[in-house]
Amino acid sequence: MFSLYKKEINSFFSSLIGYIVAGVFLVFMGMLMWLFSDTSILESNYATVDQLFSLAPMIFIFLVPAVTMKSFADEFKDGTYELLAVYPISEWKIVLAKFFANGTLILIILIPTLIYVYSVYQLGSPKGNLDLGAIVGSYFGLFLLALVFIAIGLFSSALTSNQIVAFALGSFLCFFILWAFQFVSTLPIFFGRVDDLVQKLGVNYHYSSISRGVIDSKDIIYFLTVIVGLLYCCMAILEKRKG
Repeated sequence: MFSLYKKEINSFFSSLIGYIVAGVFLVFMGMLMWLFSDTSILESNYATVDQLFSLAPMIFIFLVPAVTMKSFADEFKDGTYELLAVYPISEWKIVLAKFFANGTLILIILIPTLIYVYSVYQLGSPKGNLDLGAIVGSYFGLFLLALVFIAIGLFSSALTSNQIVAFALGSFLCFFILWAFQFVSTLPIFFGRVDDLVQKLGVNYHYSSISRGVIDSKDIIYFLTVIVGLLYCCMAILEKRKG
């Protein structure tokens, strides 16, 4: 399992697309936070990095599927999954190895964003006028959100041998689980009755809760349940393909 984990990490950094994906995220996020007037920190009246945690999920909708799209699709296309399937390793361990590898990659991509936090920390008046506890909670929520998107990306990649299809399906499912339940809750049939319950089915409700710095066990259980459920579906697809 660990050897497969290392293989995934090395595969990402040995290809140009890995650096392009990481670079595009950091540059685009930097432009949104510092250059565009509508979202720029410099246009705000107080020191905050709320823009990072409100904008990153929208970028992750496309970023994470771009990272995960070749996880299984490439294996199926090149015929290497058949070789992997005969090794003494279960489908569950294969899925977990790829999940942890992609989680590590997203974590590596997120680490440079601490520069933005440091910059705002220095710009505060007085210097350091920043709620670091809430920022830590927000990073935790953002990473949990990324893990959900990774599980979706692996599930999408396991369904096809085409990377583009895996990316498109993964992006759609990420958008759906993040925003669809919030949109649906505003429909007349739900609004004012069970709209709050419908919103709780979506990721955005729980991510927003953690992003406020409130780490509730209910939100963590929700994220873990969704992640495990998606990974189990991915494993079931692989078992069916092997059979």
